[in-house]
Amino acid sequence: MDHEDRIALFLDYENLALGVRDHHGGRPFDFRPIADALAERGRVVVRRAYADWSYFDEDRRMLTRSHVELIEIPQRMGASRKNAADIKMAVDAVELAFERGYISTFVICTGDSDFTPLVHKLRELNKRVIGVGVEKSTSALLPPACDEFLYYDRLEGVDVPPPAVRRARPARPSPVEPAPEPAVETAAEEESARDVDTLAVQLVQTVAGMQGSSSGEVTASALKRALLRKDPTFSESDYGFRTFGELLRHLAAHNVVELASGPAKGDPEVSLPEQGDREVAFGLLRSVVVDLAADGGAVALSGLKDQLRRARPDFSEKKLGYRSFLQFCKAAATGGAVELRWSPEDGDYLLTPKTP
Repeated sequence: MDHEDRIALFLDYENLALGVRDHHGGRPFDFRPIADALAERGRVVVRRAYADWSYFDEDRRMLTRSHVELIEIPQRMGASRKNAADIKMAVDAVELAFERGYISTFVICTGDSDFTPLVHKLRELNKRVIGVGVEKSTSALLPPACDEFLYYDRLEGVDVPPPAVRRARPARPSPVEPAPEPAVETAAEEESARDVDTLAVQLVQTVAGMQGSSSGEVTASALKRALLRKDPTFSESDYGFRTFGELLRHLAAHNVVELASGPAKGDPEVSLPEQGDREVAFGLLRSVVVDLAADGGAVALSGLKDQLRRARPDFSEKKLGYRSFLQFCKAAATGGAVELRWSPEDGDYLLTPKTP
């Protein structure tokens, strides 16, 4: 149990409940999906919800069954009960951070940007902060401040109502056969594939950066944490994968990354292919330069990438772990595929085939 994260959960209940009812077709807020998501991340030792409960009388039983402590913030004449709940919740969270050193993770359930300073303070105190909010009612300032941000709408067990469709005026019957419906599934599949390609580029760049900044191994767990630092809303489930390991195995099958046994079971080492696609790409660059260079001439870097894509439309230096085409060409020069030099007269880099 000592290795488990201890989690303190704080719910800005009015923000969540009204957000769900406004954007989920009037459906009531359900605490169970949040509890299930946190159970996967550690041991929840504190559960507190803040509101004027006279406005949410029907929700009390649901929260009490889930062992949530209800903090009453009564409405007072001339005072804002919402601000009072926010202040009380922030004060309690900071107090708990000082008094309960064993609590490693704070979960702030709200979409209100007013809690951003609280998130910064908790992280300053070396606490991990997870945010939870309704997607359409969450401020854009809050998710980037957290270590991880979970949209309530995307949690397992939350039924999001389909968007309302405006009814069109019935058309007159026509003897002409109706046009075939567009292939929605095909378009969705293509969009999903493009999303995975974008994710693959981001993942490869992250692995390359971690390899360059550290001499240690890049494990799957460390890679997941790095991706969450870049985008706290990242979740492999958004790309159709049940686990992060399943995503890595998919990318390994497509030769995007390589997996090897890591220091712990279930936490493989992730690396970029040393040979294979990279050497093929270097060979492609050299062959294109040979074709374009006439009588020992040189080829300018500008426009060269377009020439490579004509020969191989799926070429992308970012999928190989390079942040720019120039960086890729420098690596190819280091690998002996081409020669690269700066030309002050042309104001550009020039490439020539490497003589054997």
